[in-house]
Amino acid sequence: MQSSAVWLVLVLALTGANLPFFSNRFFLVFPLKKPKGWFVRLAEVIVMYFLVGGVSLALESRLGQIYPQKWEFYAVSASMFLVLAFPGYVLRYLSRRIED
Repeated sequence: MQSSAVWLVLVLALTGANLPFFSNRFFLVFPLKKPKGWFVRLAEVIVMYFLVGGVSLALESRLGQIYPQKWEFYAVSASMFLVLAFPGYVLRYLSRRIED
């Protein structure tokens, strides 16, 4: 159970970090009148970080006692979440568009 919970959190983190870059809809649901800017995408990444953190906290509480974390844990996990968002960022902003 513990190994599958770790893999679930990793897959959720990878998916959640990249979702804001694959759609111009706000949280994949609400259409916007103009394209999303970098600030909206960053806000979505931050919200997804907290959602994945909430899921991981719930899984940790189901597996046993929740270990108290200090600020270093959150700094490292936020940095890792941003690193996981890099593929979506590259595909959205740095890759060449192929014109048909």
